[in-house]
Amino acid sequence: MDPYINEWLNLVIRFAHLITGIAWIGASFYFVWLDNHLEKPPQVKADNGVGGDLWAIHGGGFYEVAKYKLAPPKMPTTLHWFKWEAYTTWITGFLLLSLMFYVGAESYLIDKRVADLTQFQAIALGIGSIVVGVGSYEVLVRTKLKNHGIILGLILIVVATALSYGLTQVFSARGAYMHMGAIIGTIMAGNVFFGIMPSQRALVKAVEQGTSPDPSYGLNAKLRSTHNTYTTLPVIFIMISNHYPMTYNHSANWLVLIGIILITAAVRQYFVLRHFGKQKPFVLVGSVVATIALAFVIAPRSVEISAEQKQQVVSNEQVTQIIEQRCGSCHSEQPTDDIFKIAPAGIVFTNIASIEQWAPRIKARVIDAKDMPFMNKTEMSDEERTSLAIWLERMN
Repeated sequence: MDPYINEWLNLVIRFAHLITGIAWIGASFYFVWLDNHLEKPPQVKADNGVGGDLWAIHGGGFYEVAKYKLAPPKMPTTLHWFKWEAYTTWITGFLLLSLMFYVGAESYLIDKRVADLTQFQAIALGIGSIVVGVGSYEVLVRTKLKNHGIILGLILIVVATALSYGLTQVFSARGAYMHMGAIIGTIMAGNVFFGIMPSQRALVKAVEQGTSPDPSYGLNAKLRSTHNTYTTLPVIFIMISNHYPMTYNHSANWLVLIGIILITAAVRQYFVLRHFGKQKPFVLVGSVVATIALAFVIAPRSVEISAEQKQQVVSNEQVTQIIEQRCGSCHSEQPTDDIFKIAPAGIVFTNIASIEQWAPRIKARVIDAKDMPFMNKTEMSDEERTSLAIWLERMN
């Protein structure tokens, strides 16, 4: 595919994914907040089947919201459904995954240093992992385990850990993280499609037929909605994770991912509890402490430069040559790379002054994280990285 067309498709699909994701997550957060803030209604409303109501003010107006215990006596003329936000977020997300990691498998998904896969093998493994992950969840959530939240949660964490480890053994680190995001995102969309919507249709049908709704439908929808609210923040993190190699480029990146999933889920738990008026600051403080601890544990080790190496003289000309040979195909005014036709992040190396300008970034990405050059596409050697480290040490 022409790189320019690819960039525009990437932009349009990513923008659509972001917009629909905001709509879905916003609606999800609002309804969780709403459900947890409902108060006991006046008796006259309770007699009519209302289980809780809430007053709010927004945009210069007052709003009154009421929730029925099961369903209203008769179906209202207009009933608003919330489903397309979830479906369109999943569709645009899958299109973006396909464009970047399947069409561009050899650039983004396949890392020969991890596993020597063909494009077909990589795509098959990617789609297969999503099917296995979502299938495992659907099997578990349909058993009696759904009535034992803690046990089900622990089993799901074990399954997620196994998937995370397996993906990092076959894909590039970025590809592994994004496929975990795809698995969780598909589970969330599946919760809407397989659980929430059928339950809501059953409730509507019962009202239309004048029969008493089965409470199990509402409980099933509530369970899956609860699962979605705890997986929202992990998915958002994974969406932005490709910008932060200190997470996915660690040797135990699969474990780092699970750690972040647990931390972000705990943050969500704090706000859910707060909705109920339960102030549990230790949950939020614990999440912050865990994040700091994680950052400390995975911090890249500083490159040790021996006394002998410090005596070496690495000239500006040597540095310029290394950068031109290993970085110039992407980070130049006219990139020659087959994928990146515009310098990523606008970083362009034209002379020693521009290299010095980006010296901190070079240290972070080339020396510490070692995720640049991208998948070491230009085969920068350890000796060259050491030479850059010596030169950077001299600058400091």
